[in-house]
Amino acid sequence: MVVNLPAERMDQMVKHFQMLEMQMAQGPDSDTYVRLASEYSELEPVVAEIRALREAENELDGIGKILADPQSDPEIRTLAEEEMEAIEATIAKTRDKLQVLLLPKDAADDKSVILEIRAGTGGSEAALFAGDLFRMYERYAAQRGWKVEVVSASEGDVGGYKEIIATVTGRGAFARLKFESGVHRVQRVPETEAGGRIHTSAATVAVLPEAEDVDVEIRNEDIRIDTMRASGAGGQHVNTTDSAVRITHLPTGIIVVQAEKSQHQNRARAMQILRARLYDMHRSQAADERSEARRLQVGSGDRSERIRTYNFPQGRLTDHRINLTLYKLDRVMMGELDEIIDALTTDHQTKLLAALAENNG
Repeated sequence: MVVNLPAERMDQMVKHFQMLEMQMAQGPDSDTYVRLASEYSELEPVVAEIRALREAENELDGIGKILADPQSDPEIRTLAEEEMEAIEATIAKTRDKLQVLLLPKDAADDKSVILEIRAGTGGSEAALFAGDLFRMYERYAAQRGWKVEVVSASEGDVGGYKEIIATVTGRGAFARLKFESGVHRVQRVPETEAGGRIHTSAATVAVLPEAEDVDVEIRNEDIRIDTMRASGAGGQHVNTTDSAVRITHLPTGIIVVQAEKSQHQNRARAMQILRARLYDMHRSQAADERSEARRLQVGSGDRSERIRTYNFPQGRLTDHRINLTLYKLDRVMMGELDEIIDALTTDHQTKLLAALAENNG
């Protein structure tokens, strides 16, 4: 699969990179410097590969001249032929890297996320599994230096969660977690099962890019905010104040409820979740319009789609979208997710490259 890498576009990127270097060296104000530095760090790996490609192509050109010269020494010609093979391999590898680096960027990739996990079919066992999934993502986030903060949680009857919503804050969190959205199925023997029979239950994961005010406009006239007396678990203090907040987005019918101790904090949290859900909805609509007959995402990203099975008796994890099976479920549950996420990302990039090659063809 070959996607043309236009020389003109690569020249423009190198020139723009050099211009950014000059502007940063001129000592701009801090806001401008941060903006320039962000763009510079994005371009740096691309320009490094462009320069490596140009250098290898120049070397190949020089070797071609040696081989084209009938007066060349036979020993030098033999060495040149061997070197030519190595340089051609380097050029092919560098072009592959550049193709991936130059793929259209998902505007949300650098964002933090709102992670929502809900118990599905399976009753108490589903709630326990939802808790296991949350801890798995918590451990993965800790490995990457991201901060996890629980926004709201509804605990299961025997542990775990009926629903848990958390923010995962860190650069690139959405890029790494976005393919986790969907139905996760578990097969295991519940602790309460005396007969040792394997039960199947499920939990739904939604990964939403955290939206800023500039990403989504929410007009005051489009929302209705109701305050309610909090009920259920939470202690006496919660029940003494009208602290629960329900925000309804009238145009879409999306409802967000927050019932922690502080009404002010509940409103801020509810708006944060509403903004993320609206942003996710707009992104999904745009993706549907762009791809109509073809899905460029891994799977459809549909929340109702079964994406992965966790089989505890066999220690096996299977991701159904890419037919990946790993026999190290214990390590995955401890947060070792990179092998799965890397495979999903590579599959996604391969589909994007195939689509680009087809369009260019």
